[in-house]
Amino acid sequence: MQPPMLQEAQKKAEALKLSVKWVEQDCTKLDLKIKSDFIYIVGNSFQHFLTNEEQHAFLSGVYTHLNDGGTFIVGIRFPSIEELTSTDAEEYWKSYQDSDTGYTTDVYINSHHDAIKQIQHNLTTRKIRDYDKTIIKEITTKIDLRYTFPQEMAHLLTRSGFMITSVYGDWKKSALTNQSTQMIYVCKKQRVHPTP
Repeated sequence: MQPPMLQEAQKKAEALKLSVKWVEQDCTKLDLKIKSDFIYIVGNSFQHFLTNEEQHAFLSGVYTHLNDGGTFIVGIRFPSIEELTSTDAEEYWKSYQDSDTGYTTDVYINSHHDAIKQIQHNLTTRKIRDYDKTIIKEITTKIDLRYTFPQEMAHLLTRSGFMITSVYGDWKKSALTNQSTQMIYVCKKQRVHPTP
């Protein structure tokens, strides 16, 4: 049985009448037996590689699976001061209403940034309220994210055999600035992998 994320992806593909082969695999040990002209990692997923070793292993796998001259796109959060600020207490983030139940969910976040490891530890609490505003359920989740800085990202990509052709501050192709919220790297696989 597929994990929930792949099940959801399969449903979306079927609804769009797309034929997709879904594979569950540790992408730091990528082994798909195929090559492609285009590979991407977006949705800030690169932040889940918490160590240098994991980052290098993933990028090595991408390099191996990409055809010479192929395009690789990385989209990650810009490590702005707002993103890296730790909070000592639970802070309100947002609310949303469930379209099926009509219940409101209030979302709170508590985060701590470890500057040495460049990892932000996030604790998210969702408080679900019924029609009377009474809390009927609380769900707490934890996620750790690594922030990679622009110069560091450029070094990682070029050291892994990619030539950076464009860098943007968002998906509208705006310039990368100190006010950016994203870092979008468009790269090409170089034919000769540089010596580490």
